[in-house]
Amino acid sequence: MDYVELRISLKDDFHELLIAELVDLDFEGFEQLDDLLIASIPTNRFDDTKREEIEQKLMSFGGEPAVLSEKIITPKNWNEEWERTIKPQTIGEFYVHPTWSASPYDIGDKIELMIDPKMAFGTGYHATTRVMLEWLPEVISENDEVLDAGTGTGILAIAALKSGARSAFGFDVDEWSETNAYENILLNQVENFEVKLGSTEVIPEGNKYDVILANINRNTLIELLPELTEFLKEDGKLLLSGLLEEDEEVMLKQPAVQKFTHVGTRQHKEWIAILFEA
Repeated sequence: MDYVELRISLKDDFHELLIAELVDLDFEGFEQLDDLLIASIPTNRFDDTKREEIEQKLMSFGGEPAVLSEKIITPKNWNEEWERTIKPQTIGEFYVHPTWSASPYDIGDKIELMIDPKMAFGTGYHATTRVMLEWLPEVISENDEVLDAGTGTGILAIAALKSGARSAFGFDVDEWSETNAYENILLNQVENFEVKLGSTEVIPEGNKYDVILANINRNTLIELLPELTEFLKEDGKLLLSGLLEEDEEVMLKQPAVQKFTHVGTRQHKEWIAILFEA
């Protein structure tokens, strides 16, 4: 089957957000090259309606994103193409790498996170994941119980467990996430991490958590906050990301967090994470 390949000019900080949108439109292959995103879809699933929808989505990112070219190509091994872009990296106290890129013989005192992503989410490359990972060892205390909203690859919950947390529960509405997170649980040999497909309705009734992690996007966070905060213990912590610098004021004014203390905000590029404490 032939594919339509779109070459999209877009700042690399926005790649993962657009990929999330394109997955919902049946795109299957992605290649990230600095400020260029290459996305591919089977020809029989692409039409003028999807083209217009993509152009509308690009407008929401601001700046001057644009589809530079559109052409028909023969199939590629998408996993092989994409895997070439995922490289080992040190993020704060963590050394993150996929299985196809072995860790060096000595990583010093870094905590190893072996993450094989199914899609281009939760690899640690995006600024929101980085800022969460950098902050996490300071947020997690020994024997904490953690809730990871929108767990994706499970990277944040796994990092929390390796930082001393006792248990973690993660949920995500993307079907690939449940399988992928469990694969990464096995790779990292962590225990007491349960993952469910769905949203807040799958959180075990009556459970309360010491730390709630949510690296999603502003609109989804605003929608989920009233429910999420009900699962936080009286002295718990809430760490949010998936937010742009200009989103801070909006998030601080949300009614669901007015009863909490704003501990601080940290930034990587134009992306931020916000920490609240009950």
